[in-house]
Amino acid sequence: MLLGTDKEGRTAWHYAAKFGNSNILQKVWEWAKESLTKEEINDKLLLGTDKDGRTTWHYAATRGNSEILQKLWEWAKENLTKEEINNKLLLGTDKDGRPPGTRLQIGVIQRLYKNYGIWLKRN
Repeated sequence: MLLGTDKEGRTAWHYAAKFGNSNILQKVWEWAKESLTKEEINDKLLLGTDKDGRTTWHYAATRGNSEILQKLWEWAKENLTKEEINNKLLLGTDKDGRPPGTRLQIGVIQRLYKNYGIWLKRN
């Protein structure tokens, strides 16, 4: 159920990010930590893509949802390598070659870069 997809390859995780439902996103995260391996969490949730190559990060960024982006960011920092964060999460492109940040509102970008810059200095 956690990793089940619709015909577009989207999971409940994708939909929670797409529609900005932080409660569902949190619940799916809790279930995932209880039921999935670290590899499944990383590959199927944090970095998992739909048929268009979009991650949950893409959906949250497209909507400019800073609350969802912040949650995803915290979980990514706990579970992904620096290279995965850089190359797959932040700069990963969809099937049209668009990275997630192309539609972010400027205020969200500034907050994320501030947090990301602080994280880079620590790691």
